[in-house]
Amino acid sequence: MKVQKYIEQKLEQGAVHITLIDPSRQVPEAAGRLAETAQDVGSDLIFVGGSSGVTQRALTETAEVVKERASIPVLFFPTGTESICLNLDAFLMLSLLNSRNSKFISGTQSKVSSVLKRLDVEVLSIGYIMVEPGMKLGEIGEADLVARDNFWQAIGYALTAQYMGMSYVFLEAGNGAAQPVPAGMIRAVKREITVPLIVGGGIRTAIDARRVRQAGADIVVTGTVIETAGYRERLRSILSALKE
Repeated sequence: MKVQKYIEQKLEQGAVHITLIDPSRQVPEAAGRLAETAQDVGSDLIFVGGSSGVTQRALTETAEVVKERASIPVLFFPTGTESICLNLDAFLMLSLLNSRNSKFISGTQSKVSSVLKRLDVEVLSIGYIMVEPGMKLGEIGEADLVARDNFWQAIGYALTAQYMGMSYVFLEAGNGAAQPVPAGMIRAVKREITVPLIVGGGIRTAIDARRVRQAGADIVVTGTVIETAGYRERLRSILSALKE
């Protein structure tokens, strides 16, 4: 089954949860254990994200182990790195719409698109919007961050993504953000778009997850929560809040 069809079917049942695994945060075998745990507690998909500085070897080895340990779809999440992985279940074609650098809007994507076509890789197009504080991702992507109270700007970017034919809109506060994207912004954007809304960054607790979901997020991404001791129970509580 194609990943996009899989997501559509999951969305018919309720909120979708994605676990983000950063290859720079742990050795490949540990990443495999994280993926297995995420699947066990109910995560629907896994993103393997090539953060700044991750080597091609680390990315490739992590992707291989994660695929071995998890049967749910594993997607490549390209974020600010020249390393690339094309042997996963799908490739996220992220366009950082509020970047000052065209490289992150379409430049890097244009360099890999021909390869994706020839390898017949499934591609999911996403309008990626960085919201304050943005963290390292915002810095790497040279983003003009959307202010947390500027709902109209967020709506403008989200509708741009939809009108340009992108399949998803992604509001991102940044990995490690102290707080998620504001509920009011999520609610405002969700009212205006018809494509699924992804929200990530700063979601560490069941309370965070519930607020984001109730505000209108269709898909919720968490990453930092799995990087410290006791992550299984924290992730389980987040999944319970999303799926209740």
